[in-house]
Amino acid sequence: MWIAPGLAATLAVSQATAQGERVTVRPEDTGELFANPGMGWVLHFYDNVPTNYGSRLEYTDTVDDFPALGVIYLRIPWSYVEPEEGVFTWSVVDTPARKWIAKGLQVAFRFSCSESWTRWATPEWVQQAGARGHNFTPGQGAQEDGIFWEPDYDDPVFLEKLDHFLAAAAARYDGDPSVAWIDVGSFGVWGEGHTYHSSALGYSAETIRRHIDLHLKHFRHTLLAANDDFVLQDRGDGAIEYALEQGLTLRDDSILVQAGENAYFHGGMAQGFWPNHPVVLESEHYGGSRDRGNWQDGSLYLKALEEYHASYPSIHWWPREFLAEQRPLIEQMSRRMGYRLQLVEASWPARIRLDEKLEFAGEWRNAGVAPCYPGGYPTVILKDVQGGIAGVFADEGLDMRTLPVGPPGQAETRRREVSFGLPFNQRPGEYDLYIAVGTRLGTPRIRLPLGEGDGQLAYRLGRIAIAGHYAATVGELQPREGKWVLPVTWAIHEPLPAGVTPFCHCEREGKIEFFGQPEAAGRFDQAGTVTLGFIIEPPAEARGKSYDVRFGLWVPERIGRPDERMIPDSGAADRRVTAGTLRVDEAGAATPAQ
Repeated sequence: MWIAPGLAATLAVSQATAQGERVTVRPEDTGELFANPGMGWVLHFYDNVPTNYGSRLEYTDTVDDFPALGVIYLRIPWSYVEPEEGVFTWSVVDTPARKWIAKGLQVAFRFSCSESWTRWATPEWVQQAGARGHNFTPGQGAQEDGIFWEPDYDDPVFLEKLDHFLAAAAARYDGDPSVAWIDVGSFGVWGEGHTYHSSALGYSAETIRRHIDLHLKHFRHTLLAANDDFVLQDRGDGAIEYALEQGLTLRDDSILVQAGENAYFHGGMAQGFWPNHPVVLESEHYGGSRDRGNWQDGSLYLKALEEYHASYPSIHWWPREFLAEQRPLIEQMSRRMGYRLQLVEASWPARIRLDEKLEFAGEWRNAGVAPCYPGGYPTVILKDVQGGIAGVFADEGLDMRTLPVGPPGQAETRRREVSFGLPFNQRPGEYDLYIAVGTRLGTPRIRLPLGEGDGQLAYRLGRIAIAGHYAATVGELQPREGKWVLPVTWAIHEPLPAGVTPFCHCEREGKIEFFGQPEAAGRFDQAGTVTLGFIIEPPAEARGKSYDVRFGLWVPERIGRPDERMIPDSGAADRRVTAGTLRVDEAGAATPAQ
């Protein structure tokens, strides 16, 4: 079928805003609640007792209704994972982890060595191998007839067996992108870094450093977390300072055990950690804090989030009961925890040519309490009417990790203006313009509080018209004195270089067989309309065959250069316009193929 491909493109481009005008948008934060890499609510699936708090969940239940859920916390005694020496039951953690990892969430671990509800948090076989330890009764300290057992945290046998266990755990989990962090949980009752509810024996900061080193020895890629209660040992500032020096992050157990000014103690300690690593907050078991009157309205949990610049607050209770009773607080904390990247303003030209730059300006703010630790680069994405990706332009000059944080509504914005060159095979047309934040390769990674998302973390801001140097409209093929004339009307958008000449290729199976010749000389050195077609005279050997007719404008002096041909508004990547298919009959008559 004979077609007139330039017509639609001409209409589309002519409706675009005039050259030089810019589109400016100021998107509003949608208020949507979501997690992102390096931040989110932490669901305690296993807790101090393994039946808390995931035991009520069906196998298919991933608590999708809890806003901004990001990490599933699996706190489990060592003995549950290695019940016999060298025999591991990894399914204890892998089973619950799998269903959330499949949803794109992460997991975090704590393997504890002392608990107040089971005698053998450290496996019994460790004690049988000769490791020293102490019986204890919670609240009464070490007792010869105590019902629970706690290892001597400096004992060489205990440390040797722990070393082997951590090596096995690291072989499975170190560096796995689905693991957010691992606690240094091998010291103290509940793995919290103190012994006040177990043996009540004191240890030196050196002991804690030894346990940190054991974890660092094996977990060389996954983030490790130090507990704030390490300071309870030997005025343990040295242990916390060591953790900071070694690149660990901080977690605080537990906010709101007490009320009022004693709701938490270590906001100042967090100041050394949060600029570089996401801080973890664990609240007191919500129900217990509530029932003792310590929780009150929960606002001190939000205050702690602000002061610690925390990225991971915990759901330390049955998740849906907590959500039902504390939804307003949860929503408020969800909008402040970690980072929240807001596009304050964006602008771009309404219309450009293919040989021009795409000048994009964006102003960004981090509305969260913490840096965007994974970093990310703003990326402009162009899509055609079918949703196909037609252009990806990542700006490596702005890393979102550098955005400053501040009190609510007071963080400074950063403005960035960048010029993107269009690729050689970019086609003219009208495109939807999307914004995303992701990798240097332009892969979106970070969710934004913007509307019109495409389901792949890119968000529509508006449209842009990309025009060529000209548009071409094809008329009906006409006979003239034994030859054939293909009428063409050229809409020249701006003056073209001297020497621009029309060309017409008649090709078969990708090979040019003969040429159409311009009707006359034409001038294309000024904007406007030029009517100039081609004379087509098929040779004798063309009889009985069909040919694809393609044409355009070129500069003979530029032969061999990428800009040899001018760019049509509608055409192929080779900068030719397709007129249609020409059929030459046995008598030499040319007609459009049907």
